Amino acid sequence: MAAERTGIVLEVRDEPGALHRLTGVIASHLGNITLVEMLSSPEPGCSRIYFEVELEGASDALMAELSAMPEVRSASAEKSLQKVYGKRIIIIGGGAQVGQVAIGAISEADRHNIRGEHISVDTIPLVGEQPLADAVRAVARLPRAKALVLAGSLMGGEIEKAVREVRAQGLLVVSLNMAGSVPEAADLVVTDPVQAGVMTVMAVADTAKFTVDRLKKKVF
Repeated sequence: MAAERTGIVLEVRDEPGALHRLTGVIASHLGNITLVEMLSSPEPGCSRIYFEVELEGASDALMAELSAMPEVRSASAEKSLQKVYGKRIIIIGGGAQVGQVAIGAISEADRHNIRGEHISVDTIPLVGEQPLADAVRAVARLPRAKALVLAGSLMGGEIEKAVREVRAQGLLVVSLNMAGSVPEAADLVVTDPVQAGVMTVMAVADTAKFTVDRLKKKVF
């Protein structure tokens, strides 16, 4: 039986060792933890913890044991974020360019999501070399992020270094055809921002027959 990924939300007393005990119970059920996030809680002295766990079978026994733990106030099984939001495309850069890339990405994602795909689009307009470089590096730490689009008029220096770093970690990087050295470091360079959004979605969608590695040129 293939492992099923389950989301688990726990309301837990905020105390030392709680996370260790929770993960011990999950391990005892042969659950493979693929994601952990600490969420805010409205209850004083409590934390909400979100796990994504791969289980070979139903989660009923695991949920029952977690619910019975003295430090757990509540426990619920949820659909995983992968199943709900799917792959993430992150668009970073100047406000006007970010907006145009988002138009293409959202329109194309809608076409694929209707056919059963799950692709979400996140944007953040930023200016300045260091803030942009920090944001690029942070994308590699975002859960489910599959592609980054850099939308601006001039990017280079520390941003280029950051692009090469995240590409080495397996992230697809698409750049607008802009001044600076970032286009040289990207996987794909697209002049039209709307087309850049469309092509990025096509590159990560399982329902599209488009592979960046098979392109004979990388600038469009």
